[in-house]
Amino acid sequence: MYRVMIIDDEKALRNLLKAAVDWQEMGLEVVGEAASGIEAINIIDKLHPDIIFVDIRMPFMDGIEFSKIALKRYRQMKIIILTAFDEFEYAKQCIGLGITDYLLKPIVRTDIREACQKAIRELDALPAAVPEQPVLQDVSSDMEHVKQYIDNHYPDSALNLTAIAQEFGYNPSYLSRRFKADCGQNISDYITACRMEKAKKCLESRMLMYMTAKEVGIPDPNYFGKCFKKYTGSSYSELLKLQLST
Repeated sequence: MYRVMIIDDEKALRNLLKAAVDWQEMGLEVVGEAASGIEAINIIDKLHPDIIFVDIRMPFMDGIEFSKIALKRYRQMKIIILTAFDEFEYAKQCIGLGITDYLLKPIVRTDIREACQKAIRELDALPAAVPEQPVLQDVSSDMEHVKQYIDNHYPDSALNLTAIAQEFGYNPSYLSRRFKADCGQNISDYITACRMEKAKKCLESRMLMYMTAKEVGIPDPNYFGKCFKKYTGSSYSELLKLQLST
């Protein structure tokens, strides 16, 4: 029996969809629901849905952004987009993502059944295999992606936990716990480490402190100086003097 999840910010629509068809008759089971894409991303690893109905318009993370993230993690998952007629042009952005089907609102029972049958045919056509696991190998590839994002964006002074969570569609608290568990350090410590390692290279090239601070995403030189000394145990200014004297 395939597992179904429903994602829509309107509870009435979620309830309507759950009651619209006989899921068991089609060999399906509704295993969960979510009111937002962010909530859904945080629980799909536990629910392991095979088929997801997701509204294209939701606050914080829309159906398209959710689909991009979900299909990266579960490549065989079948996603059915729920969209209003005037959003259909917007929904076409999903064409290259591997979306299984689209349902236009107001949704009718026959459309739900047909979309489910299409998803079931696609799932049945997949080669028999061990139940699909999220694409999270080694230090879990999603946290590796977060680390790579930090590596590329640490010069941005606005980079912090909240900004990264928003970029990847995670709840900040969840991301903080997950990063610490997978990577062995706080996400803020990793950002600082990236900045300070770059600062050490700037020091080697005899860059002045205020320029280095700006280069690594800490525009306040005084605060940068404190961070550098805490990280290295030495004063940037003093080390620079030594560099310049040689």
